[in-house]
This record gives sequence, structure tokens and C-alpha cells, in this order.
Amino acid sequence: MNKELKYVGKSIPIHDAKEKVTGKIKYVGDIRLAGMLYGKLLLSDVPHGKIIKIDTSKAEVLPGVVKVYTHLNTPATLYNSHKWTSGLKVVKDERMFTDHVRFVGDRVAVVVAKDRATAEEAVGLIEVEYEKLPVLVDPQEALKETSIKIHGGSNIISNREFKCGNPEDIFQSADFVVEDCVQTQKIHHAAMETHVCLASTEANGLITIWTPCQVVYQVQLITSEALQIPLSKIRVIKASMGGSFGGKGQPILEPICAFLSKETGAPVKLLMDRTESIIGTRTRNATIGKVKTAVSRDGEILARDIDVLVDAGAYFTNGEAVTIALGKKAFRLYRINHQSYQGKAVYTNSPIGGACRGYGSPQIHAITEIHMDNVARKIGMDPVEFRLKNLIHPFDDDLIGGPNLGNARAIDCVEKGKEAFGWKKRFNSPKQLGRYVRGVGMACGVHGNGYYGAYQDFITMDLRMTEDGELFLKSGIHDLGCGTVTTIKQIVAEVWDINVDKITALEGDTLVSPYDSAGTQASRVTFVCGECARITAELLKEKFLNYAAEIFNTHVENVEIENEKIWCKDDVNKQYSYSKMVLEIRKRFKDDSSLKYTYAAKANPAVYTANFVEVEVDTLTGLTKVLDVLAVHDIGKAINPGFVEGQVQGSIQMGIGFALTEEIMIDQQGKIKGDAFSKYHIINAPDMPPVKVVLVEEGEEHGPFGAKSVGEVATIAIAPAIVNAINHALDVNITSLPVTPEKIVEALNNK
Repeated sequence: MNKELKYVGKSIPIHDAKEKVTGKIKYVGDIRLAGMLYGKLLLSDVPHGKIIKIDTSKAEVLPGVVKVYTHLNTPATLYNSHKWTSGLKVVKDERMFTDHVRFVGDRVAVVVAKDRATAEEAVGLIEVEYEKLPVLVDPQEALKETSIKIHGGSNIISNREFKCGNPEDIFQSADFVVEDCVQTQKIHHAAMETHVCLASTEANGLITIWTPCQVVYQVQLITSEALQIPLSKIRVIKASMGGSFGGKGQPILEPICAFLSKETGAPVKLLMDRTESIIGTRTRNATIGKVKTAVSRDGEILARDIDVLVDAGAYFTNGEAVTIALGKKAFRLYRINHQSYQGKAVYTNSPIGGACRGYGSPQIHAITEIHMDNVARKIGMDPVEFRLKNLIHPFDDDLIGGPNLGNARAIDCVEKGKEAFGWKKRFNSPKQLGRYVRGVGMACGVHGNGYYGAYQDFITMDLRMTEDGELFLKSGIHDLGCGTVTTIKQIVAEVWDINVDKITALEGDTLVSPYDSAGTQASRVTFVCGECARITAELLKEKFLNYAAEIFNTHVENVEIENEKIWCKDDVNKQYSYSKMVLEIRKRFKDDSSLKYTYAAKANPAVYTANFVEVEVDTLTGLTKVLDVLAVHDIGKAINPGFVEGQVQGSIQMGIGFALTEEIMIDQQGKIKGDAFSKYHIINAPDMPPVKVVLVEEGEEHGPFGAKSVGEVATIAIAPAIVNAINHALDVNITSLPVTPEKIVEALNNK
């Protein structure tokens, strides 16, 4: 745009900041309804077994208990909570409550009581007798024909391949071939708000669900399928959210809560504690990745083969989808004309895999970017220069037929990062001696902007100018605490030149919101939903200007709109406020100043990052401290730079945990060790290093004002960068995450 932007590009505070800092905001856990009952789940403490007998009699006679539900008195309908839109074909293997538990955390029963304390006491009175079955937790064992079958048939639930060129031929004649095996772990999302849901049933049978979810229409769909009732009888309201990071991307409590309210005729709230959220919801999928690269003496990547095994956990959910996502992202970062990917997902008796910030990107980039450093080391090349030689260029095609990469600025990210970090000096500084040693590392990453090219991706918005000159936007957006509502308002404000505070933007509510095909996932919100907001605002503005031209008796080209005023350039005395023009349009044309528009995504360009880090390792204890982080992001245009930096800061915190401390540990008997924050270690504020953020803003077609995503890509390169820095400091080759002190000491002893 030629005109200087007034609202876009400014760090405007999040729309509900005041309510949050004053404690006035109402989360689902804060909502109280008349006659509300409380639910408490009983989760399996057995990793694999059939329920022979379940005795709820002691719980049922406890004063205050209303009802106890198990597999015996709840629907046996199978569903898949990963399904987010009608018509999507998925394997259905999950039900509300099971008689065949498949992991520690599987749902066995629920108590409904008049207060939470009674519900919790009653759960402890339920007696369950199991026929214990053999346990399978190793995904590599799950591949074997002789392994136990968790769902009766094969444990392999997905087997996907992507390929370009002929890598097999290239490997035979390459100067160098380097191989690695990299493992990543299951992690918990660690949102401050644990999983919670509230449902209430009205006299006409309408069930209203309040939930901090990511896709209201998905919650409506899964609840409809699980309860086998019409969609029209389910209303889902997206409530204020205390964090998700993908953990609330699949309906878990909602179908159960809706069922409990329907059965009891009362409002029912279901709240999970931290341990239940860790073991009984969703995790990031663990992976084992084998990667082999052929490279020339001068550093050109000639061919690459990637083989990834994905641990889907006890149920199908997104096991196939994340396996596909892993593979597709492997082809969008480097110019590798001969490459193959094989991905398998398997069942295990472990917590269920699901969406987690980055959706496969953190795993595939840990696998490939740790390996990239090893390739560079093998040929004696600086890892930054090695990457620069092989990175994709703007507007390259996707070699396996995906959407064009768009204005891809991966090289810019690395070049800017190299200079700002002082890479050459730090990387080539003499090795330190003594107990404490330092090293530097870097890694690159790529992610997407929505579902274009894979699934349907569209959203409808309804924008109306009110008679007091303010704008009212209805849509299915979901703010996860990252500023989505404010971002959308800034885009609309820029089009209309109106104060952001004079725009009301509602979040998803299936009763009143226009349909949105995908909600908040796949990094689509700014790029797809934001562009819909921009076009909707432009179309309503065009309608407004056309009516004004008739009122001013002039051509539309002579009508000016600015600073919440509209006037005729030929006669400055003909000046109306927005509110006055709305009333005049109603009077003269019997029309409302409103417009509804459906936007379908036009592209899915790639978005890039380069992270640079410095670490210090205590060679005696194996403890690692991250000292310095530089994160460079190809973002197109930052709608709200403050939000962007906040996204990056939070992503770095998650990435450090992924690299060093976080893991849901499962022993060979299927028991979970890291089921509480006392045993599951997230990175706290004192452990955070300074994080410098550099933005590359070169614009992107089809993004609002040139913007594209940052929320997920920001979390994918930091972990491999840290591992590479540790390996650089110690001159070792650790390829298993998290890099715990024990692994460092073992690597030093083996060295």
C-alpha cells in the first residue's frame, strides 16, 4: 500500500488485557449456573486390560452423589475426536467410557455430584477388577507381526510415502553419505488452564456447551456423533481460554459433559486436574527418525532419505494426519531434487497423540536439523554456510506437488541472523577447557499457512456498521490468548480508518457465528481469517461509498473516507460522520450497512525461521544453561509486533523444555512417571535467556497487508539449535531428546 498504515503494524494491547490483570475475566472454571452439578472422572491406572467387574455401589450411596456412569450405561458409539468437519474420513475407535482400557489415563467412569469434593471422594470408592493384558509401549516393537495387537488388527495405522527424483541412484555415487537416528519424546502442552467443560440442557432439548476449545464446529460435530443427536440441538460457545497450544484442539470432555447434562437435566461442569490433563488428554507424538543424506564435497545436498516412526498412542486420533504433515514439511525447506520420505504411525499402550504447537514440525526439524549439523561436520563446512548453499529460494515450487512456497525468505532469515548473532566469531572461537564449556548452534524451520492444497479452508464473516458509527463483526474466530480478536480488529480498523476500540469482534458460537471450516489450527488464522476480515471490510466500505455517492449526487471517485468521516471532495460542506451516514442510508435506501462474505484460501505459502543459540554446559553434572537466543522470522508483515514477539518468546520457552527437560516418561510396564509438575519439568522464568527477535517483513500475496503466520513456526527450530549447540560445545553427537544431564554425562564418558 502507498498510504502509511495507521493501525496495522502497531503494538496495540490485547482486547481483554484489563479483565485479565484485574481478575475479572470469567474462564469456564469460574462460571456458576443455578443447580449446577460437578463431574469427576475415573481414569485407568492399568495400561492394558479388560474390565471384568466394576462396582459403583459405594460411590452411589455417598450423600450428594447424583449418578455414576461407566461403559454399562453410556453410549457405545465409536468416534474420532480428530475429525473437525463433516465428510472427513477417519478411523473411529474411541468411545466415552471403555470396557477395554489401553493406557494409563483411559476413561473408566465419571461421578456426578452436588459438589466437587463429594465427586472426588466418590471416585475413590469405585472398585474396578481388570483382566490385565500384555503391554506394548515401544513403537518399534509395535511394527512386528508377533507383537500384541492393541485394537485387534495391525498396530500400523498409517504408512505414507512421498518422493521426488531418484534418491536411490544418487546415494550410490555420492562423495559422502551421512546417517543419523534422532528420537523425540512425548510432551504435555502445559497450558495454565487444565481441561474443563460446562454443559447445560434447556427444556427444548438444546444442549449448550461452554468450552475453551479451538474449533466450535468440531465440538458440535463430535458431540452430535457421540450422542447421536442432531447438530441443531447442540450449541457450542468458545469461552475465554487459559492456553491451549493444540491441547484443546480435539473435543475430549465436551461429548461427555453434554451427555451428563442431558441425562441429569442439570448443568454439569467437568474439570480435570493437572495429572489428569497430562495423562488423559493429548500429547505431542513421540518419533524415531532415521535420516540419510548424500552430499558433494563442496556442500551441495544431492539426495536425502527420511524414515520416521510415529507413536500415535492408544487411539487413532490424528496419527495418520501428523505422519503426513511430517513428510510434507520435509520437502519445503531445502532444494533437494532427490528425496524420499516414509512415515509409519503405530498404536502403543501410551497416552494419546494429538495436535501440539507446530503439528509435527518440531519433530521433523529436530530429526533433520540435528542431522544437518552432522553432515556439515562430516565435510568440514560451517553449518550456516552449508544451509545457505541449500536453502529454498522465493517462489520455488514444492517438489512433491504442494502449494508454491510463495515469497519464501529462508535465506534472509539465516543471513540476518548470522550477522546479528555474530555467528562466525562465536562458532570459530577456541574451545574452552575446564568444567564449564560453551557452544553455539543454529537451526532452520518451515511451517505453513492453513489447509489450502490439502483440505477445505474457508470462513464466513458478517460485518455491520451500527447507527452509532461502530463496527460489529460476527465470525467463528477463537482467541487462544495470543491476540486473535485484536489482530482481526486491527485489520478491519485499517480498512475503515476507525479506532480499534470502536470495533466489536465476537468469538465462535455455533448458534450465531457464520460457519468456519477449520477454526484455529494449521496456522491459518492471520493468513486466512485475517484476509477474510480485510476483504469483508473492503466490500462493506465499497457499499458504503456507493451509497454515499448517491446521497452526495456525485461519482464514487469523488467520495473520501477518513478519520471516521465521509465527505464529497467537490463540496467539503457535504461531510457526514459514519453514524449519520448509516442513518441516511437506512432512510433513503431502506438498507442496512452490513455485509456477509465467504472467503476461501487462495494459497498456502511457507513461512520460515532461523534460530541461533549459545549454551553453557557443566561437564561435571551435565546441566545445560541456555545463555542467549536470537530468533529470526519471515513473517510477511507483523500486524501487531508486540503479539509477534510474545508468540516467539513463548515458543522459545516451550522449545527449550522440548530440548532439555520435558518428557512424559513411560516405563516398559506402561506406568507414567512424569504425571505431575513435580516430575514433569517445564522451563520457568529464572531459566529463560534473553531472546532477541528479528522480523523479515517482505510481504506475502493473499495475506492481509502481506502478513503470514508465526504462532507455530516460532517453536520448531529452537530445540535442534540447542542440541546442535551442546554437540558443538562438547564435540559429541547426542541425537535423543530431551538432552538430560544423564545423556550428556554418558556422551562424555563414551567420548
